[in-house]
Amino acid sequence: MKGIFTLVACLFVITAAAQNTSIIRGVVKTADGIPAGFVSVGLKGTSKGAVTNNYGQFEIKKVAPGKYVLKASFTGLQTQETMVTIAANEILTLPDIVLKENETQLKEVMINGVNNKRLVNKESGYIARMPLKNLENPQVYTVIGKEIIKQQVITNIADAFNAGSSAAPASYPSGGIAIVSRGFLTEINARNGLPTTSGRSQPDIVNVERIEILKGPSGTLFGGSVSSFGGVVNLVTKKPVEGFLGEVSYNVGSFGLNRVTADINTPFNKEETALFRINASLHRENSFRNAGHNNSFVIAPSFSYKVNDRLTFFADIEIQRADQTRMTYTQNPGLLFKHVKEIPLGYDQTLFGNDIDAQTFSSKYFAEARYKISDNWTAVTNASFVSENVLSSYQSYTRWLNNNEVVRSVGLWGPIYNNYTTVQQNFNGSFKTGVLKHKILMGLDYSNYITTREGWSTTVIDTVNILKDYKLLKKAKVDAAFVNGSKDYSWKGKTNNSSYGAYVSDVVSLGDRLYAMLSLRFDRFEQSDKAAAPSSYNQNSLTPKLGLVYQPVKEQVSLFANYMSGFQNIAPIEQPDGRLFVVSPIYAKQWEAGIKTDAFQHKLITTLSYYSIAIDNAIRTDGERFTFQDGKQNSKGIELEVAAQLLEGLNLLGAYGYNENKYIRATSNEGKIAANAPNNLVNYWISYQFNRTGLKGLGIGAGGNYVDKIFATADNTFYVPAYHVLNATLFYETTQWRLGIKLNNLSNEKYWDSYGYAQKPRNVVCNLTFKF
Repeated sequence: MKGIFTLVACLFVITAAAQNTSIIRGVVKTADGIPAGFVSVGLKGTSKGAVTNNYGQFEIKKVAPGKYVLKASFTGLQTQETMVTIAANEILTLPDIVLKENETQLKEVMINGVNNKRLVNKESGYIARMPLKNLENPQVYTVIGKEIIKQQVITNIADAFNAGSSAAPASYPSGGIAIVSRGFLTEINARNGLPTTSGRSQPDIVNVERIEILKGPSGTLFGGSVSSFGGVVNLVTKKPVEGFLGEVSYNVGSFGLNRVTADINTPFNKEETALFRINASLHRENSFRNAGHNNSFVIAPSFSYKVNDRLTFFADIEIQRADQTRMTYTQNPGLLFKHVKEIPLGYDQTLFGNDIDAQTFSSKYFAEARYKISDNWTAVTNASFVSENVLSSYQSYTRWLNNNEVVRSVGLWGPIYNNYTTVQQNFNGSFKTGVLKHKILMGLDYSNYITTREGWSTTVIDTVNILKDYKLLKKAKVDAAFVNGSKDYSWKGKTNNSSYGAYVSDVVSLGDRLYAMLSLRFDRFEQSDKAAAPSSYNQNSLTPKLGLVYQPVKEQVSLFANYMSGFQNIAPIEQPDGRLFVVSPIYAKQWEAGIKTDAFQHKLITTLSYYSIAIDNAIRTDGERFTFQDGKQNSKGIELEVAAQLLEGLNLLGAYGYNENKYIRATSNEGKIAANAPNNLVNYWISYQFNRTGLKGLGIGAGGNYVDKIFATADNTFYVPAYHVLNATLFYETTQWRLGIKLNNLSNEKYWDSYGYAQKPRNVVCNLTFKF
């Protein structure tokens, strides 16, 4: 710590000759006014350049003053050249650059020509909450974009996590979903950078533009309610764009999969300052077992309005209704079995009927006002409201008595109402102090989480022998047991959590190669729980984040190191003697170092890092069940990610993660590997889209996922075996339609996730999309 602060102090006192730098900004459009993405824009005779984003926008930084010829090019199209003159320290915004081709012609070149679309685009405004490039950011993160989601014919959020990250999905018995990241379960707790929830319902992929996975404790910017010790999962939703576009898609596949989706975008006025977009999906699917289903409906409209060059509003709504069967959770499996394969029930069998289901309704509202105060300062106000309502949720449990007999229990949860309200104010700015340049973020946020449980109870239903005839358990028998039988436990009440946060982050650069990030967050956490004692408590947390970046090869290679922290607030715990033990916020502290590359015009993007996450004040209990806060846990490992465009149309994605998450000091599990923390994770995918006459538009792809053995219990007595799943796809695309076929689990592997939930055997999904 002392060394880092010394280095940062030196940066602030170093003086040298100031460099004249300027910025060129602009937008590239097609002849019919549609933003042109993935167009290369550069200054002839220099190495300065950029690639336009999905909205046709580009920005070339650190341009020396002078006259240039700006060239906009896309392989297969005619190059556009524009004369520009820029002064010292000027931010030059150019008039729109218009290609000679229209949108249809551009798409034709993309599809039937070179296909320059990248499967990975690391640029994001949510990762650091400021305009910071990947090579300038000392934090490691993964982006799963819409191109890979489309190419792999992905129809659910769990499969998306397997598409390019060193993380493994995990399904909760309550119906939610998480990933295993750096040895810790990490839920989907962020949507457009603000808190959301996925504990009792899975988000649909239809409105997801990209998935961002930040690695390591990220409490400094996101707070303890959003980030876990393994990171943050942020869903970025689809936004309105200029011009009219639309597509309707139909998916059909194994186990009764039928899925219809629509994506319509249109301007509301001739000036295209008011834009509207709507996404919707209808999903119907059965289980591969002898009972089970997953049915849902989603509608997600969004709207943007550009008042003037300074002020823009954006709002979206996402409403989802779902009817699903939950996974069956096996209680205390380690008493009889060593691993999940030893559980004697057939892989495709269940003991519970199709009507042991869950009915959920969720609605998500998001609004943003973005105001450009000056050329260097922007104010962004965000607000969101997320409501996750469990109307009723039947959750099934089994407890094996021996290899033949099993006790069936059911929990009835609900109604449960989870409401999240968040207001956030950010100020982004850039300025200079001598030779030092600053990108600064200052922010305030308030989050309120209210959960109301009107019912929660479980009861034992019966005991069956699987070697004899038995019937699937039906809802009528369960409801009768709740009325007439004894309940194991029940709970009703209301919990109200509020969090007040203030944070600041300053990225200081000396020249254009050396960057230092200094960040700090203060949180005030307050909880009121009418069903617990004490009824309320509060805590304060202070979390720093520091980082250094040096680019030995400017804008292509960076060396980085970071120190990050995260925290969790835990309510006071009643001791066996009646005293209350007040738990301090549990802190995780990460040290990390590595190297990033973004070379050859974004054709090779890699990250290699080593990290160590330490928890020095974890909670532990002794033999008499007294609680202490002196446990110690350490998670360390190596991560490698590669995204490469090897040839025209040939893309490769790969990720490898090694993790060792151990209890260093504990009462009963000292030296054990943490539950849900596999040592090795591997993901790989290679695809090729043909560019030759007769095969234009045809593409193929193949890849797989490997997940190491996972201990399902903290005492390491029961585990989920390692698995390796292979997938392949074949697709054909034109400007008007696209046909894709995906074969999943080619080897028909029997495998389970970290909660012991059996996954699909070999299956096929076919997609037909019409574009207009």
